[in-house]
Amino acid sequence: MAFVDSKMELIFSLRRQEIVEEEPLVADILKQWPALFLEDQICAEFYRITQINLKSAFFSPLDEYAPRLIKLYRVRGGAHENDLKTLLDQLHHQTSDVLAHRKATAPKGLPLFMREKPEHFVKTCLDTEPEENHTKGMKMGILTIIKDDVATIHSNPNLRFLSLVLEDHIVLDNVQDLPTAMALLFGLIYALNMNYPKELKYTFEVIQKVFIGLDPQCSARVQSFKNKLLMSK
Repeated sequence: MAFVDSKMELIFSLRRQEIVEEEPLVADILKQWPALFLEDQICAEFYRITQINLKSAFFSPLDEYAPRLIKLYRVRGGAHENDLKTLLDQLHHQTSDVLAHRKATAPKGLPLFMREKPEHFVKTCLDTEPEENHTKGMKMGILTIIKDDVATIHSNPNLRFLSLVLEDHIVLDNVQDLPTAMALLFGLIYALNMNYPKELKYTFEVIQKVFIGLDPQCSARVQSFKNKLLMSK
């Protein structure tokens, strides 16, 4: 990995210029620079671009904000009220490793709270199903793959692994948990100079500007969310 890191560092400016100016497809980048899709290199590339440690910049505010987010979800009305209630009910019935489940529930409910479409963000399939049936048409998101013998698709003990999907392709699999998957997906957006998908632009803006703090200028919807989050101590 030290050798890979040194070579990736050496050609960073050339790689960055090509990605920004030519905007190649994800499949082409995957062929040309497969190391860019390793977990360590996603974090390294994010640091090369922003001078920010991706994981600590994401996980530190997540630790702080998770209880506040859960509190906001409990009083949220509107179109996604029932979906948030279902998500919170699942958290309520967890009896082990509650903190880890809370940290996973907080980002999972974010698209719902921002009035966006989570089905475009986190999808679930059984390990006996062809993955391409679920990744087709998925510009950007997380695929949760679980065992085929479970009673409910939301049973974490039966979780096999999480995979990151970009432009219909699984680009990284065996990710350990949802918060890590979200952080790495955000890192890939920067590494590949991608735009946020329209149906999830506010969710990713929250990660960028509220969690990681890369830009203080927020849209009206995200600023409203930020104000509520800071007031919910």
